[in-house]
Formats: sequence, C-alpha cells, structure tokens
Amino acid sequence: MNSIYKASVAALALGVASTSAFADGHTVSGELRIVSDMSNPAPRAVMEGLVADFGALNPDLNIELTIVDREAWKTQIRNSLTADAPDVVNWYAANRMGPYVEAGLFEDVSDMYEDGSLPGLDAVKGAMTLNGAQWGVPYTFYQWGIYYREDIFNELGLEEPTTMEQEMANCQVILDSGRKCYAIGTKFLWTAGGWFDYMNMRTNGFDFHMELARGEVEWTDERVVQTFENWAALIEMGAFIDDHQSYSWQEALKFMTDGDATAYLIGNFAVAPMRDAGLDDSQIDFYQFPTIADVPQGEDAPTDTFHIPAQASNKDNARAFLAYVASADVQTEINAGAALGQLPVNANSGVDADEFLEQGFDMLSNNAQGGVAQFFDRDFPAEMASVGMEGLQEFMVFPENRDDILERLEDARQRIYQ
Repeated sequence: MNSIYKASVAALALGVASTSAFADGHTVSGELRIVSDMSNPAPRAVMEGLVADFGALNPDLNIELTIVDREAWKTQIRNSLTADAPDVVNWYAANRMGPYVEAGLFEDVSDMYEDGSLPGLDAVKGAMTLNGAQWGVPYTFYQWGIYYREDIFNELGLEEPTTMEQEMANCQVILDSGRKCYAIGTKFLWTAGGWFDYMNMRTNGFDFHMELARGEVEWTDERVVQTFENWAALIEMGAFIDDHQSYSWQEALKFMTDGDATAYLIGNFAVAPMRDAGLDDSQIDFYQFPTIADVPQGEDAPTDTFHIPAQASNKDNARAFLAYVASADVQTEINAGAALGQLPVNANSGVDADEFLEQGFDMLSNNAQGGVAQFFDRDFPAEMASVGMEGLQEFMVFPENRDDILERLEDARQRIYQ
C-alpha cells in the first residue's frame, strides 16, 4: 500500500541541511510532489530524511512524498508519469530510462549538467545520457569487480593481476593447487551477464558494448565473436566451479568462503555475506577486472536515479531537489554505512572507512575512463536481456555451442529492435 509523508521542517533526519549547495541562501517555495520506490526500511529512512532536510532549507516549500513498493513501482511508473504526474520520481539509469525517454515522459535536464548545477558528476554523466541528452540525476551506485581470497593468493605467491595474461597465469596456479579460480552461480542467469559485460568491455570497449546494447551491432559480428573466444579460454581451462547452473549466487559463495574457489566477479553486496560467513578483511580483497585490449576501462556500477516527469507542474523546484540530492555533502551522508551503505555518485564526496567502499569509489571516480555501465539486464531491453542471459549461461556450460547461440541472439536482435 502507498503511504504519504508530509515533510516537516523540524525533522532533520540526515543532518545535512547546511550543505554548501544552498550556502548562497537561495531557496524555493510552492509545491513539490515526489513519488519514491525507496520502500525498504533503510532506503525509506534516507528518503524521508532527504525530504525533511530539503524542507528545512526551504521553509516556504510544501513537499508531499509518496512511497510505493519497489516491485509494484515497476508496473505503476508509466501510469504515474502520464496521469497527474508528480514532480520527481525514482527510477534507474541507462537503457532502463529508454522507454520513458522515447515516450517523452522524462524531462531533459541537460542544462543542469551544463550550467554547473551538478559538479562532481562527470564519471556518471554517461549513465544518464540517451540521444545525446541527460534525463535525470543519479543518487547511489555500487561497484562490481573481482573479490578474492587474499590469504590463498598469499599462500600461492600470487599478486593481483592487471592484464588477462596475468589473470590466466594466476588461474593456472590456482587450478594446480586443486582449487577453482572462480565461484559463480548462474541458476538465475544474471551473473553470467556480469561476465559477458566485462569480457566485452575489456575486449571491445565501453562504447561498443553500449552499441550492442542498443541493437546497433550484430551478435555475429567478429568483434562479439572475439569476446566469446576470450571468455572461452577461461571456461575451457576449467576456471569456473562445476555445475554452476545449479547454484544461486548466494549458494555459490560458499565455494569461495570455504576456500574451494579463490575469486568471485560480483557486486559489493557480496561483501557482507562473506564477512557473515567468517571471513575477515585480511582474508578477502578486491581488484579491478584486468585489461584485455587497449581500450578505455568501462565498469559495471548499477545506478539508482531521480527524474523529473515531463508533465510535472513544479519543474524548478524539482531541479533544486535534484541538485541538492547530488551535492557532495548530501551524497556522503546518504550513502554512509548507517544509511544506504553504497557509493556516492559525486566524486567530491567522502566514503565510509570501509576497505571495499573506498576501493570501489576510487576505481569508479578515477579509473573508469570508458564509462559506467548498468549491468546486462539493465543496459539491454528486457526481452533481449532475457534471451541473452539464457544464451550466456548456455555458453558457460557448453562453449562449443557458441555459433548457434550467437545466431539465435542475432535473430532475437532483429526481432526485438524493429
């Protein structure tokens, strides 16, 4: 059930009302209606705190916040954008914005990126860009990369690799020790998408990967074939755990925590379960996915966003709220461990003194020159993502089926992107 929250200027839940974004004394007044899908307890508290603090900065502004169930919002959003549209809504970056951008339901906010309203967002600007314009503002994201058993690397005399040649050399040593190189659970398909994202971005670059996601490249293109050849080299040497199609990502994590596999390409959300399983930070570490070709580094960093509906009534107030949310101080506060526990999108923000958050923030702020991708099932249209991930899982089990898989995916591309 939806709930309505009226902002109270007396409630300063986050304590960042003095942020420099409004240090010049500029305030807004009137009305601001926000619909948010931050319905889980911690995100809900963050959202309510944002509204309270923004209200404190703007005492003549009446803010109405409606919080809806996160899953329900996926089917409700289109109607909300067309019938009595609010002024701000939550959604996701990159191609997940596509249907609403193409339908003219999201406001173009490119001016905010051009006029200095959003300093520190250069690294994530690409995730908000479609058709050469920006359609919203991100507020949180998290890194993907290779988490590994540092204690086992030390035992085997291995160092963090920076190239795929070094990665494969390390993997052979690991295999010779009786372990697998990578844990992965592909029962629910999407983890295979993560491996494809990185193999393709490292083989052909971020821009090519996005062209493929937009349906502009054939799956049978020789450059895509090269991605699969590079991936097959790991599969065929036995790098991945056996029967991974039988495990969820959580079930497969046990192979790493038990020491039967040494690494996992996964998002930062896996760190807490690793710690819960008894591994401390002296036993686990993180590195950026190694290079393959000389192409700019792209990274997967799923990003949550705010948007202004094209039919909104209070767009100036909405722009002020988006600028506030994206400001460095607010980003530091809402992404802290006691709040969202993720990464701020503003490069001028700080992060909690957590080893993995610090590493991820540095990587995404300074070493993701190619761009920030949103993950396979967000970057590709839903139907293509579904068909694609089925093919990717099949390839990981039967790499000899590569040509048949790519032909099927190309047939799907031609049908889906008409």
